[in-house]
Amino acid sequence: MTQERRRKAEQAGRRAELLVRLAYSLGGYQILRTRFRAPGGEIDLIARRGRLLAFVEVKLRRDMDAAIFAVSAKNRRRLESAAASFLSFSPHFAEFAVRYDIAAVSGWRVRLIKDAWRAKA
Repeated sequence: MTQERRRKAEQAGRRAELLVRLAYSLGGYQILRTRFRAPGGEIDLIARRGRLLAFVEVKLRRDMDAAIFAVSAKNRRRLESAAASFLSFSPHFAEFAVRYDIAAVSGWRVRLIKDAWRAKA
């Protein structure tokens, strides 16, 4: 991938993340973190509403279904690992409900798939 294409992809990804942050904020969520990095994974967005934490994977694709199905089992495991790290660093969230969401972005459209999967115990 050329440097110019990489730069444009980065810009598009940041725009998608901004749209998702707006969607969650309009839904009454407080955005706690963006691009949280931990050993083994990254979380695109961490949002809170009441005593619920949503760990969100943002996917940008030309087609909404392609964005949704782009979240592989490997992506889910990495997000779950990063979420466990976040919770270990933030013990005040220990009693909160946890949800894993997919935010699919295509163009300017955002589709939130709330509670997209459950972590394996």
